[in-house]
Amino acid sequence: MDFEIADTDDFNPEDWGNPPTLKNLKQDLEDATVSHDTQASKIEVWLDNMHIKGDAKPRTVENSSEFQPKLIRKQAEWRYAAISEPFHSTKDVFNVKPRSWEDVEGARQNSLLLNYQFGCKIDKVRFIDEYVRAVVDEGTALVKVSWEFEEEDFVDDVPIYEYEINPEMGPLHEEIHALMESNPQGYNEQVPDELKAAHKKSMSEGQSYEAIQTGVEKVDSVRTVKNQPALEVCDFRNIIVDPSCGSDLDKANFIVHRYETSMSNLERAGIYSNLEQVNVEANSPLSEPDQSETSQDENFNFNDKPRKRLVAYEYWGYWDFDDTGVVKPIVATWIGNTLIRMTASPAPDGKLPFVSVATLPVKNSIYGEPDGELLIDNQRIIGAVTRGMIDTMGKSANGQTGMLKGSLDAVNRRRFQQGLDYEYNAGTDPRLAFHMHTYPEVSSSAQYMLQMQNFEAESMSGVKAFSQGITGGALGDVATAVRGALDAAAKREMGILRRVAFGIEKIGLKIMQYNAELLEDEEIIRVTNENFVAIQRDALGGMYDMIIDISTAEEDNVKAQELAFMLQTMGNTLNPDMTKMILRDIARLRKMPELAENIENYQPQPDPIQQKLQEIEVQLKQLEVVKVQAEIGKLESETAENYAGTRKKASESDKSDLDFIEQETGVTQEREKELRGAQAQANMMLESHKETIKQQSALNSYITQNN
Repeated sequence: MDFEIADTDDFNPEDWGNPPTLKNLKQDLEDATVSHDTQASKIEVWLDNMHIKGDAKPRTVENSSEFQPKLIRKQAEWRYAAISEPFHSTKDVFNVKPRSWEDVEGARQNSLLLNYQFGCKIDKVRFIDEYVRAVVDEGTALVKVSWEFEEEDFVDDVPIYEYEINPEMGPLHEEIHALMESNPQGYNEQVPDELKAAHKKSMSEGQSYEAIQTGVEKVDSVRTVKNQPALEVCDFRNIIVDPSCGSDLDKANFIVHRYETSMSNLERAGIYSNLEQVNVEANSPLSEPDQSETSQDENFNFNDKPRKRLVAYEYWGYWDFDDTGVVKPIVATWIGNTLIRMTASPAPDGKLPFVSVATLPVKNSIYGEPDGELLIDNQRIIGAVTRGMIDTMGKSANGQTGMLKGSLDAVNRRRFQQGLDYEYNAGTDPRLAFHMHTYPEVSSSAQYMLQMQNFEAESMSGVKAFSQGITGGALGDVATAVRGALDAAAKREMGILRRVAFGIEKIGLKIMQYNAELLEDEEIIRVTNENFVAIQRDALGGMYDMIIDISTAEEDNVKAQELAFMLQTMGNTLNPDMTKMILRDIARLRKMPELAENIENYQPQPDPIQQKLQEIEVQLKQLEVVKVQAEIGKLESETAENYAGTRKKASESDKSDLDFIEQETGVTQEREKELRGAQAQANMMLESHKETIKQQSALNSYITQNN
């Protein structure tokens, strides 16, 4: 059995105001058994017809054929791959979308964690195959979502450290702290234990410490071996559902799960009591006629008490245990007349931990119908016609030779039997005397009946098989009619696939709730491309929209053809990056993920010669630019020189015109006259100044001599 979800609250039924008794729980089980047995008998009939056993095995007289074609099984085999392959072909089943921008990081982490658990912690291939086969064969799949938790005791060698303050360790502690925040997995694997201890003490006390190991001590420790979700596709015989829930399993007031376990498993789970009161011998699977055996040999059982198989009943439901008038979820387990567990339900979402999916839904019922319900009559008719054809041919004396009495004497009869030449008696016509028996011709009506039944079966189930039953002949032998018939089959298949995918969504939502409550505070999940993301517990409890990517081979083929046609239509005019995008999507639709990844990451390597030619061409272009720039500079210089010469000539012309005007008007003469007058006055002043200086000098000499 699975290790069930550990109890999260210390509920004691003895402290409850209104605890249910074992008689109450068994009464619910007994009341629902009639409805359950009715549905179980229907499913048994469908399975018997699928596997040709029980009442479905044809009753024949002696010396008659007992052959029965497995039409239902053949249709189911085609259905299995069509529904399961979309889940097997994708690495990431879940795509969690946030409700608001604040939930973006939490949604991304939930998507990462769910896909990691489905890919690594759960046997995805086995679960999907069992899940799909239950849906196709039985019409209903009942999945139990539980949690596996297992611990083990061990003796750990814990080093003893002495700590010394060392300021030089400060930069190293900063690097270690940065590594711990950016890459927790790398921190755990790459940093030595003594540095981890020193870093922890340094962060707590705000100083840089160095750890020195002084010894080792033995410490009893506990480590987690398993802490992960578990999925079980339950046998329909062992799940008894509240018949009043209608078509919604979430409205069920109780679900009883009957399963096989052992005393060893019960003891190891650590959540059961009163195990010493369990009567091991009286509660074996053989004592429970309604229990579906998990082993192929119904009579096999272990002899030792720890491993001997027992049948336990697990009751998940709602009860007003605190006598407030409002029911709350509980879980109880009993073996025989011994109640070994009763507590409030540990399921985080407060619902029953089961999910149901129906192939062909039935109104007001959680159970659906498989394709076999539609094909029973066709299978019986095909079997009857086929057995008639086999009997017709089997009862013939094929290969035997009959001869007319008296047609051969004893000697020639012996030669005839030995395959030698012989003589027949006179008066005997050998064409009438000898007769070779052969198989009788089978009537064409029998073959027509078989073909008609195969066509009818395929049109009923929507499964396109080898008998070419699904065609557009009824609508006309044109492409539109054929496409309409195939689209109808694909839509039928897509409808079933969507219901199956919705069941996976509900399973994912339950696992998300379990993760929020039952994972450790921080789970380090390794993802692709050597990236490590720390999944924080607080980020796993939000409300998100979940999307499951599903597809069918038919739809993928149509999309791939449309993309190929688009690529062909655009030809060489399309941008290379867009061409790469389309080729990548085509490869993904063709289920070639490696090719898609290579196309997406492909970077073409240039031809060295072509690259050299391109470099030379670039240099030529650069030289042409330099040449053009030089010519432009020369033209600008010449233009500037021409402009300066023009200005000079214009100035000289203006000066000549001004001189002519001044000469004609007498301005020039008047200016010379004034200039000469000013020059004469200046000369007179100069002479007068010289005379004054001379007199002053003579006066100074006279004074000097007299003194």
